[in-house]
Amino acid sequence: MRASALRGVLILGLACATTVAWAQDKVVYHINNAEAQATAGLRNIRNHLDVAPKTQIVVVTHAEGIDFLREGAKDKKNADIDYNALVNALKSRGVRFEICEITITGAGLKKDQFTMDADFVPSGVARITELQTREGFAYIKP
Repeated sequence: MRASALRGVLILGLACATTVAWAQDKVVYHINNAEAQATAGLRNIRNHLDVAPKTQIVVVTHAEGIDFLREGAKDKKNADIDYNALVNALKSRGVRFEICEITITGAGLKKDQFTMDADFVPSGVARITELQTREGFAYIKP
């Protein structure tokens, strides 16, 4: 290989390595069953941020996963766990919570029945796809 070609390969490799070093981790947590996933998922997210505080995290909920984001929601197995307080604490650390509008419409619910710390998206499943394919988010399902 010629010296100029080798130099070009080295420069390209160095540029790629630098780009990777600057990249911020981005993760979407998928919750579609609050009873089975919410407590563990919120704990996972807290632990995740404790070791990687700059990680960008979005929690997307749909189906039975929306229940822990309702005003006054508590863990059914442990009433001492107040989901609104846990969500609020994670929100203050930059975590975004998103609720599927198809789910709330289908269940006959209204947006004002949910914590103000959550945003609404037209479709939870479509949002997860968008985050993964267009925005480069890793996928975690607690």
